[in-house]
Amino acid sequence: MTDDLLAIGAFAARSRLSPKALRLYDRLGLLAPAYVAETTGYRYYRADQVERARTVALLRRLDMPLTRIAEVVAAGESDGVRASALLAGYWAGVEERIAAQRTLAEYLRGRLSGRSSEMYGKFVVETVDVPEQVLITEKRHVLAEELPAWIGASLGRLETAARECGGTPGAPFVVYHAEVSPESDGPAEACVPVADEHAARAWAGEQGRAWQTGVRVEPARRLAYTRTTKAQVAHPQILAAFEAVEAWVAAQGLEYAGPCREVYFADWDAAGPEDPVCDVAFPVRDPAEA
Repeated sequence: MTDDLLAIGAFAARSRLSPKALRLYDRLGLLAPAYVAETTGYRYYRADQVERARTVALLRRLDMPLTRIAEVVAAGESDGVRASALLAGYWAGVEERIAAQRTLAEYLRGRLSGRSSEMYGKFVVETVDVPEQVLITEKRHVLAEELPAWIGASLGRLETAARECGGTPGAPFVVYHAEVSPESDGPAEACVPVADEHAARAWAGEQGRAWQTGVRVEPARRLAYTRTTKAQVAHPQILAAFEAVEAWVAAQGLEYAGPCREVYFADWDAAGPEDPVCDVAFPVRDPAEA
């Protein structure tokens, strides 16, 4: 053992980590001591390990899981740019989660206070006329917690198919034919407009069997809709958007002309938590025009 090694107590003071934390990080492979005395088991560290130890301590203050910390500090020893990118990716996820939790807290406060209707004023409801569309679709019984993964996967498959069938002339959307919640599994139907109906039917017949892909013609509709941000799309806070549109439809004396839907018009992966990504919509009609 050389004189430049620091005992665990001195190193803990220099690195701003407790001896207990240093022992834990040693077991996890985050920060191994430079030398462990065979007879006493005492741990000793080099002075140049202080910077790594302080980085670990700072990352822990971000509530970063230990496995992610190990990845960041390991990258930082050889590639600071990659380590910075790993940290940026982790923090983007934190901000997205916080934004979703903030929206959920607002939704729950309205529910608990009995003033949920006040939340509806945050949503601007408008109408839009959508022409007849040929759709390539995938229908599935799915619970609320399974929904985000299924939507991403199914729309990805259908958009790939649409590119082989003349392109996509409209925004993809998901139709809810029955309630999707933690207890109810719908079904839901992922839909992507296609330009070439014949090609779409051929694709569904040849390659879409594994996913129960189908093709149908969606009639022209008038939609009552409100725009939501990425943070507002999570369940159950998105229910406030659905309820806002329902309240507006009732106030206008309109009738429903089909099941509700979510229309995805933005790049989900590129969007931030406060960016608009989705329209919550109901097909409607004026009973006076029937």
